[in-house]
Amino acid sequence: MSWIDEAVRPVCEKLKEKGYEKAAEMFRRCFASTWETTLQRDERGVFLITGDIPAMWLRDSSAQVYHYLPWASQVPEAEEAICSLLGRQFDCIVLDPYANAFNREANERHGYRDRTSWSDAQRPMIWERKYEVDSLCYPIRLAYAFWQKTGNTAWCSETFRKAARLILKVWRTEQRHAEESPYFFERLNCPPSDTLPFGGKGTPVAFTGMTWSGFRPSDDACEYGYLIPSNFFAAESLRRLTQIAQQLLDDTALAAQAAMLRGEILSGLEKYAVVRHPVWGEVYAYETDGLGHHLLMDDANVPSLLSLPYLGCVRADDPVYRNTRRMLLSAENPYYYEGKCCRGIGSPHTPKDHVWPISLCVQGLTSDDPEEIRALFDMLVNMDGGTFLMHEGVHKDDASVFTRPWFAWANSIFCEFAEKAVGVLPQRA
Repeated sequence: MSWIDEAVRPVCEKLKEKGYEKAAEMFRRCFASTWETTLQRDERGVFLITGDIPAMWLRDSSAQVYHYLPWASQVPEAEEAICSLLGRQFDCIVLDPYANAFNREANERHGYRDRTSWSDAQRPMIWERKYEVDSLCYPIRLAYAFWQKTGNTAWCSETFRKAARLILKVWRTEQRHAEESPYFFERLNCPPSDTLPFGGKGTPVAFTGMTWSGFRPSDDACEYGYLIPSNFFAAESLRRLTQIAQQLLDDTALAAQAAMLRGEILSGLEKYAVVRHPVWGEVYAYETDGLGHHLLMDDANVPSLLSLPYLGCVRADDPVYRNTRRMLLSAENPYYYEGKCCRGIGSPHTPKDHVWPISLCVQGLTSDDPEEIRALFDMLVNMDGGTFLMHEGVHKDDASVFTRPWFAWANSIFCEFAEKAVGVLPQRA
């Protein structure tokens, strides 16, 4: 019997006892998805593909193993795999902190024609070079949580120190993107969401104290350069990095730099992130440019505004977050859809009228309402399209119409939500 079988048994048994037979099978398959279908090994350690794309995203690979963390201290295989993955991620950041996805080997697989500032050494290893702030946050989040769960510090090497310094350098440089950044990105013969305008530099921004992002966690281009959820995530990541630098690296300079940058980003968020809506009151914007423009919406991909408490960035009872949540889960959000099959937040990254299971899981993970949690869980169990797995986006009126049949991140976060939901599910007759 594998450790996966042992890990899923408690939740599966509770679900079956309550009459949720299908949900139990879905939990088992989703829990095993990353381990059994996306984890690869070579001489450099663990490499995690996203599923149906043979590349490793820093964001996705971190999220794909997050539901294994409670087992990492009990299962040597899981502990070793996560530690190895972290080493691989920090190697990737040292290679190029502006890249979001990497090849397993130097095979020059890109699939796109891009104009950007990569070097001859970087290009063969990079699948995609869309700069996203969250790509640098996720490995810090995983490393910190892994350390807290297991006490394992083997990942905290000189490579990590180099990666951390590069992250600080990039985030500080991108506070003044127009004046100081070497980064640009243009994709040829593509939709506008896949490239940056103005010669690859993006739309104009003013200094705010926040750090600029070219792309969202959906891999779609930002309309305005300061992505609010990603800046919240960066601030929280810097808090955790400060603690790592103090307690594990004994690097007072790195800790001080991280704390200072965090303060600047938080000041920028305090000044620019909140806008007054005529119906909902004070709410968080999704993006801003520091020049007076704000974008009111949310995207299913995490970090999102909806996910801020899940990521530890704000409290779930924060008044501005509560107002924002009500706005986002309404027609005021242009990517909120309601249909016969499901209702929730989708993304401009996928076709219109497609709700993302990831966003429904995040909605449940940030809720304290048992009725809402139960409704979301039932909805998700009926959105699999007969596959017993999660997908990227599902049509609001037809669960058999979905994108990405093999998308490990969605499977993993469903398991996180199911572990919470099982405690409030009613007994079925």
